[in-house]
Amino acid sequence: MKIGVYVCHCGTNIAATVDVKEVTEFAKNQPDVTIARDYVYMCSDPGQELIKKDISDANLDRVVVASCSPRMHEVTFRKTCEEAGLNAYCMEMANIREHCSWVHTDKEKATEKAKGLVASAIAKASLLQPFEPMRVGVTPSVLVIGGGIAGIQSAQDIADAGFQVYLVEREPSIGGHMAQLDKTFPTLDCSACVLTPKMVDVARHKNIKLITYAEVETVEGYIGNFKVAVRKKARYVDEEKCTGCGDCAKVCPVTISNEFDMDLGARKAAYVPFPQAVPLVYTLERDKCMRCGLCEVVCEAGAINFEERDEEIELEVGAIIAATGYDLFDPSLEPNYGYEYDEVITGLEFERLCNASGPTLGKIEINGKEPKEVVFISCVGSREREGITNYELRITNSNLDSQTSNLKPQTSKGNEYCSRVCCMYIAKQAHLVREHISDANATVFYTDVRAFGKGFEEFYWRVKEEGVNYIRRELTDELKVDKDENGQLRVKTVSEGVPIEKEADLVVLATGIVPKEDVCETARKLKITQSGDKFFLEAHPKLRPVDTLTNGIFIAGCCQSPKDIPDTVAQASATASRACSILCKEYVEVEPITAEVDETLCCGCGICESVCPYGAIEVVDTEEGRRARVTSVKCYGCGTCGSSCIKKAVKMHQFTDEQLIAQERAALATEEVVF
Repeated sequence: MKIGVYVCHCGTNIAATVDVKEVTEFAKNQPDVTIARDYVYMCSDPGQELIKKDISDANLDRVVVASCSPRMHEVTFRKTCEEAGLNAYCMEMANIREHCSWVHTDKEKATEKAKGLVASAIAKASLLQPFEPMRVGVTPSVLVIGGGIAGIQSAQDIADAGFQVYLVEREPSIGGHMAQLDKTFPTLDCSACVLTPKMVDVARHKNIKLITYAEVETVEGYIGNFKVAVRKKARYVDEEKCTGCGDCAKVCPVTISNEFDMDLGARKAAYVPFPQAVPLVYTLERDKCMRCGLCEVVCEAGAINFEERDEEIELEVGAIIAATGYDLFDPSLEPNYGYEYDEVITGLEFERLCNASGPTLGKIEINGKEPKEVVFISCVGSREREGITNYELRITNSNLDSQTSNLKPQTSKGNEYCSRVCCMYIAKQAHLVREHISDANATVFYTDVRAFGKGFEEFYWRVKEEGVNYIRRELTDELKVDKDENGQLRVKTVSEGVPIEKEADLVVLATGIVPKEDVCETARKLKITQSGDKFFLEAHPKLRPVDTLTNGIFIAGCCQSPKDIPDTVAQASATASRACSILCKEYVEVEPITAEVDETLCCGCGICESVCPYGAIEVVDTEEGRRARVTSVKCYGCGTCGSSCIKKAVKMHQFTDEQLIAQERAALATEEVVF
């Protein structure tokens, strides 16, 4: 066995805390090591050429690279080995950056730990076996889940490339939250004017099948060959016959609140969500319907069908894009903001008031009156650390109104992250207040202004120059919205240590972006992971920002993290490109590091089948009895089955018991290991 060991300085990322030369000398004396070298950047072209030359000249059987996380460059070094004629799976990485140099300050101890990590990697490398990737055919079609701007952009890009797209949207119309907006920042373009043509293009595209008012029920299979079950809910209106005339809604006697208008307006039980809906097909909400039959009588097209039932649709696709969107933070979770008052609304509710197709036809009115004093409050549900209590205001000026000091500590219910869009949509809405009501005053209580995008800073200063008053408060400063004895709305907070009380006719809360309510259920169906804040987790934040850890499934838009419309569109196009890179191939290669069942040891208990998160294991009847079998192309080598097997019948490729035990012994054999 001939092993080559290559230790990376990573500039100073590793070398500043680990004595790389000492680790390299240590590696030279390890069993089976033929060559040990160090280099400043092992992932660079010269570093890779160094490895290739040694493989060729010294006939190396195995390679160990001591550098950064395998998540960063394992694929890089595998390709390096392959190009030199060595099997890609005969390479092992020792993570001496994230697992060592970045978490220690004592150079001597960090160096000893690095030696232990390198020794364990060498011990495992000597037991590595060559593998070949599996090849699977590809179905040249894609499923896009979610019909907001992210889903629309992804679907359109893929369809334009010539592939079949199935666009599934749970609402009766595509459009998402963007369809609810009045204008977009910083250019103040009409949101509907930008979005509606794209909606129409998607509906008319020959390569896109639009499936609205539908939900994904199950997802089975693997990259290139997913089988998806979609439940298309009954509209009780024939989509092929409906002309969108609206006669059914005109005669419908049932009036209910309109969710699209954030419950500020009303609609009938027979409805389209908004005038530009795509498809322009009416839906009957049967649980609210009186079943009077008037809609059926007036429908000249004969589109009403009270006997319609939900439809199950089976799809076969090669890739899946999740563009499921977001919800908004519920401000009622933080009672200090006074959301129970009619005069306190969210930013999206304000958008519906401004919109010409909204409940007030574009007039900003509250209780039938134009507000003259409008207050905006930033960071509602964002940038709040869980469990941190906002401090009670300490009033130092005895002449101030005593009511200002009646603020109590309030534990935050919000989220730690910044929702990114709130600062700018506040600025836009403050501008719209001044545009719609010329004599109105707009005041913004903010914590910081994050104008991060192209043209954002300029737009922020434009709004300030228009007369919008910005008042800064600290994140730890309590803010309270309530009414006095005369029913006047008052906003109380502290700015630069000075208590402030502001009268308001309307308060707009800049609520942050949160994951969809059913995000965990969607993640379970797709078998993808979530980050700590519950958004879908990307495979790598820098190198694979739209991929997930489940091959063939990609994420776009705010289901991955809060972002504005331009960033959402850019990411959607990126997912389309990644999906097309699969669809354009006759076959794809699948990682061979999977589980394998020794049927001579398996007792068929089914524990492994029940715990597998990817559905890769199935217990089947054989001539020898019930045995577990692995569908290798579904397996991601997570090891859950191996750790749960009571008979030790499951073997993990590249992570066998022998390899792991050898790693442990080698690490413990070093003089001092700080783990």
